[in-house]
Amino acid sequence: MRHIFKCVNCNNYTMKEICECGNKSLLSRHMKYSPDDKFGSYRRKAKLNEYLKRGLL
Repeated sequence: MRHIFKCVNCNNYTMKEICECGNKSLLSRHMKYSPDDKFGSYRRKAKLNEYLKRGLL
């Protein structure tokens, strides 16, 4: 089974464990959903702050 990886350095998606830029890429799986998510509010706040820094909101 093949997986999709994401490069940490250049943020490109690839099917290889080593990106074209030469850095190691990580699996791009999302976190398992849970309705009892204790840390969801923190994650949403962090994502909102990141979007504000980039000027997307």
